[in-house]
Amino acid sequence: MYIVVEGEDPGFDIFVNGRALARNEDAVEKLALQLGVKPLIEFISADENLLAVLAEGGVLDANPRALMPPQWYSGEEGLDTIAALLEALEQEPQQLGSEGGQVLDELREYAVVLHKTAARGARWHLAVSFR
Repeated sequence: MYIVVEGEDPGFDIFVNGRALARNEDAVEKLALQLGVKPLIEFISADENLLAVLAEGGVLDANPRALMPPQWYSGEEGLDTIAALLEALEQEPQQLGSEGGQVLDELREYAVVLHKTAARGARWHLAVSFR
């Protein structure tokens, strides 16, 4: 899972390592729901790259651009979720098993990017890489 910021160049590095978050998405989703915040999975939006991969794989028979426009979110919306998850996992990273520390590190990377996104008034969403 990676962050996409709206526009060609947001003016800052948006790279995040979301592999551990993706591997633990079910547990992270359950934790978010327990904490009363929007799960990260709900911030995923199909961007052109994902739609192209699905079309190449035969999953989509129609023109992928016509299916759904990307959904965008404010940086603050994402930060609400990230802050709650960070607080919970900083207190008990083992609740996600052996990868709790990695998930925590990735959430911190997400927080940095979303703070910059919010400071610039930009919008974002999560995307998923299947490669």
